[in-house]
Amino acid sequence: MTQQVQRADFDKVMVPNYAPAAFVPVRGAGSRVWDQEGREYIDFAGGIAVNSLGHAHPALVEALTEQAKKLWHVSNALTNEPALRLATKLVDATFADKVFFCNSGAEANEAAFKLARRYAIEKFGPDKTEIIAFSNAFHGRTFFTVSVGGQGKYSDGFGPKPGGITHLPYNDLDALAKHISDKTCAVVLEPVQGESGIVPATQAFIEGARALCDKHNALLVFDEVQTGNGRLGSLYAYMDYGVVPDILTTAKGLGGGFPIGAMLTTEEIAKHLAVGTHGSTYGGNPLGCAVAEAVLDIISQPEVQAGVKAKHQRFRERLNAINEKHGCFAEIRGMGMLIGAALNKDFAGRAKDFMTESAKLGLMVLQAGPDVVRFAPSLVIPDADIEEGLNRFERAVAAVTGK
Repeated sequence: MTQQVQRADFDKVMVPNYAPAAFVPVRGAGSRVWDQEGREYIDFAGGIAVNSLGHAHPALVEALTEQAKKLWHVSNALTNEPALRLATKLVDATFADKVFFCNSGAEANEAAFKLARRYAIEKFGPDKTEIIAFSNAFHGRTFFTVSVGGQGKYSDGFGPKPGGITHLPYNDLDALAKHISDKTCAVVLEPVQGESGIVPATQAFIEGARALCDKHNALLVFDEVQTGNGRLGSLYAYMDYGVVPDILTTAKGLGGGFPIGAMLTTEEIAKHLAVGTHGSTYGGNPLGCAVAEAVLDIISQPEVQAGVKAKHQRFRERLNAINEKHGCFAEIRGMGMLIGAALNKDFAGRAKDFMTESAKLGLMVLQAGPDVVRFAPSLVIPDADIEEGLNRFERAVAAVTGK
């Protein structure tokens, strides 16, 4: 008999590092979710940009079910067919020659930062170790990645941090040009900063970072954990910018809800992670790779990617219309199905209020910091769900603003 549990059990048995919502979802289909009481929600959160094809997509259910009947785990002393198929498709679709599989974005970034340093040390000497990252970045929760992210609220209180990491203002090419040197091994950036408020990089910043890395023999690392896998309307954001990184990290939407991450790079760089230098027990497991292959097959379709950009316009136009009526947003920004509604000074710090009120009205949204309401729905969310979800959001906005 299945044990009955409620939200209150979280406070009894779980480590208190999260503060989950009052309701407990138990079932999802497409862009709709139902809680324990049978109440329905429209999902504009997407598991924080993870559920790239919504909930219980038939192709993903089939891939997982079929693989579950065959082989789950074999260890990295062996390879497996789903991993080889997925890696081949990623290589064929991107700049990369080689792929490393892991379980999360943090692990993908951990691998990328370790590889960048090892590459630089082995090729240029022991002093080339500096990693340049940018203010308000987010690269994961391991101690190395959270230190590269550089947000004190995530990294303080755990003792001495890894050294050799510099943080500069995002989108400030002059600051990067003044600081980067031949001791820099890597420049790490998100093409769109996610957790800090959905802030896209400018074209000039991306292009300038590439040129400066080339000048100083530093690697350009794109953290596409949130921006990748069709989220912005292209398979990866670097394709929209027309600037190719040396290393790319991806996770979140790659598995459509099943944990998987990957680091992509060139053959020349990859060879510096020789046998035994890095690993992941579950990385590249057959279950995750089978599901991710199904995801990749769908999100690679031109009509899906075109649909993402069309749905972005639908969101943007309606959010602007809501703002004209209620006057709470300073800016609607972002790309594809990664959208931020930045609150104006009158509602600064109240993003959680919009999120809480939306949940009361049957809508799941996110926040990106205290001042931005974030939307990261399924890439294939039906237009009817967008319309109804935004109707509910407008009622939430009215409740918060009193207008």
